[in-house]
Amino acid sequence: MDKRERIIKAAIEVFRKQGIEKTKISDIVKAAGIAQGTFYLYFPSKLSLMPAIAEVMVAKTLEIVKDRVSDDAPFPLRMEQLVDAIFEVNEEYHEIQALIYSGLASTEHLKNWETVYAPFYKWVSDGLQQAIDEGVIRNSVNPDRTARLVIGLVESAAEQIYLYDTDKEDEAVIQKNEVKNFLKNALAID
Repeated sequence: MDKRERIIKAAIEVFRKQGIEKTKISDIVKAAGIAQGTFYLYFPSKLSLMPAIAEVMVAKTLEIVKDRVSDDAPFPLRMEQLVDAIFEVNEEYHEIQALIYSGLASTEHLKNWETVYAPFYKWVSDGLQQAIDEGVIRNSVNPDRTARLVIGLVESAAEQIYLYDTDKEDEAVIQKNEVKNFLKNALAID
């Protein structure tokens, strides 16, 4: 693991323990095992870490989604697997997600969100295009725009459960099913 990765990993740990406001750069560098000057070679401030943490989480989300979504499954099942995977990520990493949102919202780095999500958007867009080509979903779907809508919808639905009500598993099942039904109808999946 290089120094930048160590800083990001340490920041996640320290932010989770102390919160963003109470964390000092000295806390992060101590946890990372690096000199304070080294921190500034990579990041100008503690809040400038937020896009990097978001990138790590989006990459982790995409890794989990790709692992859970079967390439050879029919498209309707792949959409269900996508929803399940995103809910799983939000359940497991809800503390980090909350950190990212609060950190990005308090900085100018929120504008980087679309760039951070670009690989995830592309992966979903490619799947939607494949479904259009196969005649599985309506051909009027714009894959790029719809990919953003699908990810936004599913993540928002999962966050409503796990960022605010982390102990309501029954509610999570109901919410997942509603999202799956919504997507099935919106995409005109048979």
